[in-house]
Amino acid sequence: GIQAKEAHAPGRGGEQLQEFNDLFGGIAWQDNDRVEQMVTEIIPGRVAADTAFRNAHQHSDAANARIEHDRALERVMVAMMNDDTMLFKHFMDNDSFKEWLTNHMFTLASEQLEAMQA
Repeated sequence: GIQAKEAHAPGRGGEQLQEFNDLFGGIAWQDNDRVEQMVTEIIPGRVAADTAFRNAHQHSDAANARIEHDRALERVMVAMMNDDTMLFKHFMDNDSFKEWLTNHMFTLASEQLEAMQA
């Protein structure tokens, strides 16, 4: 499962992460930290930034706000999938993109390793 870090432990976020782990902790994620960040920060932030959801939340009843939330969540999930797919597609199909990304990632990964060794 995804491990709650101390920063997520207090308040409702820690409870939701625990519930997520109780329900879906058996899923073998490729990157637990990324999924945790997506579930606790990125997705809720993008849904909260959705104009239709914000308007419904501020100016409508709970039932309509929930409908707009569910629509916003679907838009966010599709957009995230599209971004990941496009990144992969360009990496595989665009030689200049692949060369730039490969060089850039080598530099950044090497810097991170050096910082960890320091």
